Amino acid sequence: MQQRSSVGELAEQLRRELDRYSPGGKLPSSRALVERFRVSPVTVSRALAQLGAEGLVVTRPGAGAFRARPHTPQTPAGDTSWQQVALSADGSADVVPRTVDPWGVVVSLAAPPPGVLEFNGGYLHSSLQPERAMAAALARAGRRPGAWGRPPLEGLPELREWFARGIGGAVTAAEVLIAAGGQAALATALRALAPPGAPVLVESPTYPGMLALARAAGLRPVPVPVDPDGVRPDLLADAFHATGARVFVCQPLFQNPTGAVLAPDRRAEVLRIAREAGAFVVEDDFVRRLVHADAGPLPRPLAADDPDGVVVHVGSLTKATAPSFRVSALAARGPVLERLRAIQVVDSFFVPRPLQEAALELVGSPAWTRHLRALSAELKTRRDAMTGALARHLPELALPHIPSGGYHLWLRLPDGTDEAALTAAALRADVALAPGRPYFSAEPPAAHVRLSFAAVAGTGEIAEGVRRLRAACDEVLR
Repeated sequence: MQQRSSVGELAEQLRRELDRYSPGGKLPSSRALVERFRVSPVTVSRALAQLGAEGLVVTRPGAGAFRARPHTPQTPAGDTSWQQVALSADGSADVVPRTVDPWGVVVSLAAPPPGVLEFNGGYLHSSLQPERAMAAALARAGRRPGAWGRPPLEGLPELREWFARGIGGAVTAAEVLIAAGGQAALATALRALAPPGAPVLVESPTYPGMLALARAAGLRPVPVPVDPDGVRPDLLADAFHATGARVFVCQPLFQNPTGAVLAPDRRAEVLRIAREAGAFVVEDDFVRRLVHADAGPLPRPLAADDPDGVVVHVGSLTKATAPSFRVSALAARGPVLERLRAIQVVDSFFVPRPLQEAALELVGSPAWTRHLRALSAELKTRRDAMTGALARHLPELALPHIPSGGYHLWLRLPDGTDEAALTAAALRADVALAPGRPYFSAEPPAAHVRLSFAAVAGTGEIAEGVRRLRAACDEVLR
């Protein structure tokens, strides 16, 4: 967070000084700015890039940075109101409107303003990312023969084999497709398995991005409650019977947002219930590599115990690496695999080969094992720091389950709490939260918030964030 704050402060200082230069005038060199403001060259580069994105500065490689010239007045905007009719004119045929509401996803994707602690983040802080190992892997990948050519449409055989080994059981490389991140893989699976207008069973609460994907495809999410042992099989069976659904999407390991792990006695039940309903289970195994040091042995993916092709498995490298390292895998058995492959090819052709090659280089290096080991220890430390701070300073926020994997905590707010008011008060106190409402596909049973402990710089910021949250709660809960 300190570096981010420095970038914002330097950008603001340079913004105030731009009037000293005529349009097209050259700004001081990067070296001069480093010496004057006593910041790193990276900070200068990012501050200039920020001003460039605002249209205030133009940078020219080898020449420097210049004050941007005023924009020539543009032609008045046309009348786009006709699009409201065009986009909804065919809606009468849709059983479920294909609306796209990205807000629940944007909350965890957008970078907060400078100085705001990111308790709503969905990715690892840069200090937890294996940046050096990824850079080295990408450099080696770029030198591989044919690295910039077309890869096989299904993905590099060696990378498919690596994902298959990670799933285990009888899954083979031939049953794996490489996809561009978990979100893209989920979108492909939903399109392949359910026609527009169909119901799709989802855990309740669940990941907002999946709900947005389902609704964008014209599907109707139907909630099935989750408890500390995962989805309830009795209610899952009832939901299949009542709706005729043919798809159930779940996160059996460290579920988002509750952190629940599907209990051993429920795993076989879920597969049996889906098989009897003639339905698929989409297993979103998104944080298997974000296990905490005290977790003990992990259960195998559901796909490893599924000989009948009930499970469509989604696994990804992104959560354990960095937001832009978007490499994932779809695994399926039987005719559905060809449908998944066809949709993926039509949508995106293939995942860029340099990224696939870099993934192979990364997971095959000693640095990968070291990274996962260090990450496991650090996530436990951060989880313990956040749970301890919450117990001391915010005991009125209920924490029903402390997970042993993942990157967040799911907290129930006192009855009658206004989630939106608390989220706004927290932001005024410079801490960003993820409100609970977007995680429910129907009316929520209570108000919640999700707090991430992986998107901030360390335990110091966790303690400070909880202190700020205490002030926000005092404002809203009094």
